Amino acid sequence: MDFSSFSLDRRILANVRDCGYVSPTPIQVQAMPAALAGRDVLGLAQTGTGKTAAFALPLLQHLIAAEANDGHGAPRVLVLAPTRELALQIHESFITLGRQTGIRSAAVFGGVGESPQIRAARQASVLVACPGRLLDLVNRGHVDLSGIKALVLDEADHMFDMGFLPDVRRIMAELPHKRQNLLFSATMPPEIRKMADQILKDPVVVQVANTAPAETISHCVYPVPGGRKADLLEALLTKTPHDCVLVFTRTKHRAKSLARRLEGRGWLATSLQGNLSQNRRQEALDGFRTGKYRIMVATDIAARGIDCARITHVVNFDVPDTAECYTHRIGRTGRADKSGQAMTLVTPEDADQIRMIERILRTSLSRMIVEGFAYGDERSGNDTAFEEPRALRGPARSGAPARQGRPGNRGKQEPQGLPARSGPSRRTSSGGRSVFGMRPAAN
Repeated sequence: MDFSSFSLDRRILANVRDCGYVSPTPIQVQAMPAALAGRDVLGLAQTGTGKTAAFALPLLQHLIAAEANDGHGAPRVLVLAPTRELALQIHESFITLGRQTGIRSAAVFGGVGESPQIRAARQASVLVACPGRLLDLVNRGHVDLSGIKALVLDEADHMFDMGFLPDVRRIMAELPHKRQNLLFSATMPPEIRKMADQILKDPVVVQVANTAPAETISHCVYPVPGGRKADLLEALLTKTPHDCVLVFTRTKHRAKSLARRLEGRGWLATSLQGNLSQNRRQEALDGFRTGKYRIMVATDIAARGIDCARITHVVNFDVPDTAECYTHRIGRTGRADKSGQAMTLVTPEDADQIRMIERILRTSLSRMIVEGFAYGDERSGNDTAFEEPRALRGPARSGAPARQGRPGNRGKQEPQGLPARSGPSRRTSSGGRSVFGMRPAAN
């Protein structure tokens, strides 16, 4: 099956070919016929499954059929996304897939000046927005939603996680009652199920690979004593050949502090977390995609929308809280049939989460150790520098990582990442027993 099976406009098909898309993904196969027929769709799919094109292509086709740019002065399609990065990614997809059609897209989100966004929104047929900024502009009369014919809620579960559902409901109250609705979510908590039941009319439900990660990704865990994760991360980066590495932490402060430490040690590292200005966030994303930065340290929420084909490794510096979060994280590598590696740093307190992840994967994760790393020496441990500072510690130094000695001759040179003679790491002995005495969970 190819994209010509969907009877798309010839300009859209040319854009699809220019993007290098050959065969539609499973969610596109299942969702696009219903969306093209004007049906409401409930899509259960995680990042990396091709869901953006699954709704963008049918909506572009509808806009062409309706002669979208008719001078109405108001958008016809509204896409709501939880983060600025995801909103920009969706916006760019509409531009790329809609090239030569005359259909305009605009993106609306906080952190940057609103005047250019207002002007763009008034001239666009597709409006991709984060709920907070959009609601503010609507309330002040700068954006007109009366012409919306189709609404897309993307990554609805993360909108709930980030507290956006009240804003989303207020926005929906401004929309015409008669419209097409498409809701996409990786998980279906009760709040999202309730919203879906309220806004979707006789929806077509599609579910694709909601928990299974790509088969091109290899998985392993690296047990490490408490306080030594940062040291072990550097050892892994030094001994493992890599292109781009995405490192996940649990908190914004930890992402910022860990990136600062790596940069101070000579790595081409940056961070992506919620406290950055939009300009700084965009600089970090662009630098990561172009190779200016080889390592990005990010939180789960900030990482929504990262799409970099050069990511060869995902490192869970902090073990994710859920198996679904694990699959979301590692889905940033191993895309388009390329191989990728998922590496998780595990302390003794993480054993329960690892067993949960193993149950989802239906296999035991290989326990690995890094040759030459001093696991037993915890005196140099410094992971406490990455904890959220307490108010009593004083504001002057609360955001700074602990001072570390730098290698004498590394400076700003990027480590070469040469593997150790016997490989960057090896399996633990005793049938998978880790340095903590952990065993792989039973299947």
